[in-house]
Amino acid sequence: QVQLVESGGGLRQAGGSLRLSCVVSGNTFRFNAMGWYRQAPGKQREMVATISRGDSTNYGDSVKGRFTIARDNAKNTVYLQMDSLKSEDTATYYCWCRTPLISSSRDYWGQGTQVIVSS
Repeated sequence: QVQLVESGGGLRQAGGSLRLSCVVSGNTFRFNAMGWYRQAPGKQREMVATISRGDSTNYGDSVKGRFTIARDNAKNTVYLQMDSLKSEDTATYYCWCRTPLISSSRDYWGQGTQVIVSS
């Protein structure tokens, strides 16, 4: 069974930094596309950052230049380094994993970790 476990959320002041981690178990991590999404109260879930199995990255417009996604295949872990935090970054952050199958793929989600940025 594939499991995603996030950690690293918390409370920070605006301008500060946080690093989120997500450890994946139950599949071959290096084949996965990985990413982070977030959902603020009353808003839809949005893409924050993704990283392909080939290390190509993609970022949401609101976090470009401030957040960095990285993966460590040896540790089955994906990271999200969040710098220059803003109050609008306050949300629950979810780790996402897309596992390739023979002719399709399957998505998995973590349970979420909360980030609160005070202004």
